[in-house]
Amino acid sequence: MLAYSVRFTLHLVLTPLILRVTLTSTEKNVLFIIADDLRPSLGCYGDTLAKSPNIDQLASKSQTFLNAFAQQAVCAPSRTSLLTSRRPDTTRVYDFGSYWRVQSGNYTTLPQYFKSNGYLTMSVGKVFHPGIASNHTDDYPYSWSIPAYHPTSFIFEKKKMCKGEDGKLHANLLCAVNVTEQPGGILPDMESTDEAVRLLKTRVSDDTPFFLAVGFHKPHIPFRIPQEYLSLYPIDNMTLALDPDVPILLPPVAYNPWTDVRKREDVQKLNISFPYGPIPKDFQLRIRQHYYAAVSYMDSQVGRLLSALDELGLANNTVVVFTSDHGKKLL
Repeated sequence: MLAYSVRFTLHLVLTPLILRVTLTSTEKNVLFIIADDLRPSLGCYGDTLAKSPNIDQLASKSQTFLNAFAQQAVCAPSRTSLLTSRRPDTTRVYDFGSYWRVQSGNYTTLPQYFKSNGYLTMSVGKVFHPGIASNHTDDYPYSWSIPAYHPTSFIFEKKKMCKGEDGKLHANLLCAVNVTEQPGGILPDMESTDEAVRLLKTRVSDDTPFFLAVGFHKPHIPFRIPQEYLSLYPIDNMTLALDPDVPILLPPVAYNPWTDVRKREDVQKLNISFPYGPIPKDFQLRIRQHYYAAVSYMDSQVGRLLSALDELGLANNTVVVFTSDHGKKLL
């Protein structure tokens, strides 16, 4: 449990997590950044392969937490747990089909607490899990002063947007793209960053303190990312996971057959046996390459946010929190 003179308390349960506090006044703004399916594949966590200069720079000026845990390895339960400071067995949110205010209790959320104490609270991107888990409103108006923003380009995320070797578009897991060829010439996390920067600009001449939550979709699958980030991770530099095999005598209930991955066209072509069939090693290497590239792409968006804070003169009066909902085992 952490308490600061900004008059709020955070119950931190997820990793990775980085917190920067610059104490120059008693009432601070808060920029809360949460990534999706990010494991500690960051330079500041000792990963020598990861290229994450912006998050690493933030960590160098922050408290970096090394011993934190995801409450559940699924988005909706873990995000609900973080934002309500209650475990899934209390919120009774174990999947994507339950809203805690109806399911278990009318709990006060982290942004709701700030809102009730005079803050303007704003949500951009994936903060609460959208859909039933947040009442199809991202818990507005309880948690947010204004309706939550979602990037319009996200509607293309599961569609045929990935150009294959045949020159046709596919719904692939591995989906490095030329952004200029995407609808609107933009990707969801870029769009979210644009909106977050726009909101920050509106706060420059307003003394009302703000809590701005920005949720990035990457490195969650599919790896629909700008293709230039792949060049940061040559395939020859990639290695296989140290523990790729299914443990002996593993109870079936404890195994995730990654059905979401199997739905992708490029994975279906591999004809992998269900549920334990191994992914070919050359494809494993490409998955790991794309995951790291997605991390670097997300890191670049974090850099844009932090640069905006500095350029707008907001950095010295803003608490910056960076975290993830839960990690992702890389094969």
